[in-house]
Amino acid sequence: MGAASHQSGAAGRAPTADHPASVRNVVLVGHSGSGKTTLVEALALTAGAVNRAGRVEDGATVSDYDEIEHRRRRSIQLSLVPVEWAGIKINILDTPGYADFVGELRAGLRAADAALFVISAAEDGDGLSGATRMVWDECAAVGMPRAIVVTHLEAARADYTQMTTVCGDAFGADDPDAVRPLYLPLHGPTAPDGHAPVAGLLGLLSRRVYDYTSGDRVERDPDPGELALITDARARLIEGIIAESEDETLMDRYLGGEDIDLKTLVDDLERAVARGTFHPVLMAAPAADGARKGLGTVELLELITGGFPTPLERAPVGVTTPDGAARPAVTCDPGGPLVAEVVKTSSDPYVGRVSLVRVFSGTLRPDETVHVSGHASGHGPTDRGPEGPDLHEADERVGALTSPFGKQQRPLTRCVAGDLACVAKLTRAETGDTLSAKDDPLLMEPWSMPDPLLPLAIEAHSKADEDKLSQGLARLVAEDPTMRLEQNPHTRQLVLWCIGEAHQDLALERLRTRYGVQVDPVPHKVSLRETFGGKAGGRGRHVKQSGGHGQFAICEIEVEPLPPGSGIEFVDKVVGGAVPRQFIPSVEKGVRAQAARGLSAGYPLVDVRITLLDGKAHSVDSSDAAFQTAGALALREAASGASVRLLEPVAELAVLVPDEYVGPVMSDLAGRRGRVVGTDAAGTGRTRVLAEIPEVEIGRYAVELRSVSHGTGLFSRTYARHEPMPPQIADKLREQSEKGSQLT
Repeated sequence: MGAASHQSGAAGRAPTADHPASVRNVVLVGHSGSGKTTLVEALALTAGAVNRAGRVEDGATVSDYDEIEHRRRRSIQLSLVPVEWAGIKINILDTPGYADFVGELRAGLRAADAALFVISAAEDGDGLSGATRMVWDECAAVGMPRAIVVTHLEAARADYTQMTTVCGDAFGADDPDAVRPLYLPLHGPTAPDGHAPVAGLLGLLSRRVYDYTSGDRVERDPDPGELALITDARARLIEGIIAESEDETLMDRYLGGEDIDLKTLVDDLERAVARGTFHPVLMAAPAADGARKGLGTVELLELITGGFPTPLERAPVGVTTPDGAARPAVTCDPGGPLVAEVVKTSSDPYVGRVSLVRVFSGTLRPDETVHVSGHASGHGPTDRGPEGPDLHEADERVGALTSPFGKQQRPLTRCVAGDLACVAKLTRAETGDTLSAKDDPLLMEPWSMPDPLLPLAIEAHSKADEDKLSQGLARLVAEDPTMRLEQNPHTRQLVLWCIGEAHQDLALERLRTRYGVQVDPVPHKVSLRETFGGKAGGRGRHVKQSGGHGQFAICEIEVEPLPPGSGIEFVDKVVGGAVPRQFIPSVEKGVRAQAARGLSAGYPLVDVRITLLDGKAHSVDSSDAAFQTAGALALREAASGASVRLLEPVAELAVLVPDEYVGPVMSDLAGRRGRVVGTDAAGTGRTRVLAEIPEVEIGRYAVELRSVSHGTGLFSRTYARHEPMPPQIADKLREQSEKGSQLT
């Protein structure tokens, strides 16, 4: 590595791939503000894909092309920027760094064969963000090759050497020698503020200097001082490379004093990177004004093309038939059966729905009919059937096949196995669906997505919005698998479940700008219940005489509590025909209707036995409606003389956090009336905390856990039961109910 010979792609021309060996799929990973989008611009400029690099601040970058991204000046979605280098098509997948858009990140990981972790040199010395470390561990678990590129070298407090040490500590815990820099910084003249900018690279393997001082990349021999720096760091790098070499004699030869030739070292380095056992650290910076190449971008492109694996090296993909029958795993073969996956779905105002797909096997062509099959989206409460998740299937005609480049869509004649492309007008396909041959339908297992756990209750702003709301929400959740739509039958609220607050804001903005639907957020309700704390009696008297037929009904009831989960039990103990047989169902209907409306705070009554003891009727004025009213009045009178208790839903919470945050998490749960019921080790320095906690206390827990755990915590929740709410909290809710407010 270090040779600069290449053939760059011409700006405006879509790179094409005829074989998987000429494709590299790399995803950029890093926290928000680390410089991923700026790095994409620098790589595109060096490769000749653009004539001028855009800036995030100006809203002029290739990968951030959405109007919302321009306004917010940060990435919110996965974007693909294909470039060409040395005859290789590189699909660069730029992902958002903000935690709320983790679904876009996971889609990028699914589509890629290697990951490039982008780390800012101005990062605090305490280490990297917890979320970045979590993604690194995810990649390690599946053996995805990884490299590290350090950015923001121009920052006043940038320290590349310190950051390489931080990366080694964070990412090389199991093997510190597996995380080593390939280059050292060549510093230019010291500025008046005392900062010496990085002006070039010292190549450790090649023992060459790549000087960018003139605005272009100039290769030269090192001077004696530079050579001394190279020699010391080179030895540690070589030892790390040789430790991963398949040639077991190489270490003995090196320790014996043999000077291992450069080609052997580069070949072993590239093999170790492709296997995911060695993780080189590089640096990069945007090109200076008027320059064609940014610092370190040539070296980075050479690593991607030479060291990152081809799609042919990816493990075969497991598939089944849509009905679950096993099929042999498919390999990356352009001539094999068609198996492609929708990794992202978006809407274009002119084209309609656009699906970004990764072809794992076969070749996808325009205008052919494919079979679309996918697992249940989980966007609604009825997507799960008695046998498990439902499937949706359809045959659809592939529209135009294109290669995306920002807002542009460049036509393609085909997309071979291992490559990525956009397919237009697949109206039935959702993110995670499988595309396969019409006569040989197959299904891939979907990748895991985080469960959205932050509720957003919404209402249509007007009648016109109400008419468009259903369709707008359906499109929104079809595009984003980390959103879930719920029509809560208990609270009668329409709830959009999201990952975080920024995710919620994005959903509302897209509904308004993309689908023309204005909605109003409303306080989210939890499904409270009421029950009796003891026995009570009530008499309902409904007697009215206003000329002609009147209304006459009297009934006496007794109410007693039942064990949790019993519902409402109605018992008839009337003797002597005090209440005629035909009106006893009317009494039951009346008390059940009143129970559904609630008594003290307006929440449904549950877990009681209501016994009809006595009553009176009139031969003319009694009616079904009169006894319904009397039954409701009797239940209300019983409640007025008894202790009516509020029941709140309790959730079982499983919180997964690094060991150092177990104490703060447990303290936080205790402050929310939570009861910790146990902990267990989850491996890799993480602990699972199990707790029971009232749901009213965790409405915003998705946001608050992120703060407590510094972005490293995950949790899941399941409904456990309803149990009595503490009297002081229940009294406050009753006061709110009397004032007409809602539980938040």
